[in-house]
Amino acid sequence: MSLLLVCVAGGLGAIARFTVEGLICRHRRGALPLGTLVINIGGSFLLGLVTGLAVRHAGFPAAVESAVGTGFCGGFTTFSTASVDVLSLWEADGPRPGITYAVLTLAGSVLGAALGWWAGSIG
Repeated sequence: MSLLLVCVAGGLGAIARFTVEGLICRHRRGALPLGTLVINIGGSFLLGLVTGLAVRHAGFPAAVESAVGTGFCGGFTTFSTASVDVLSLWEADGPRPGITYAVLTLAGSVLGAALGWWAGSIG
């Protein structure tokens, strides 16, 4: 049953990623791939939140943690796209935009996860 939940949640995460990316790209301004950046930071926040809840509340269902963490967040976030985005920016515009995007992605995602974990740990 857990495997089925992870699979369904992963599919929903991929659909959510496609939808969010489309919405952001429709209104995109500037050179940085904001869709992937927002998705990875948001997904990191969600995973941090679920992890914080699971750590803080002993009765938190493991199936929910797996479905949301591994399934939904795994289907929603995308390290591989962020990596290719860094290389594409570097190739097109030189090292500065690529490095800037890499730092924003890493720092933003870690900060998002930390804020989510903190929010999940309250109470």
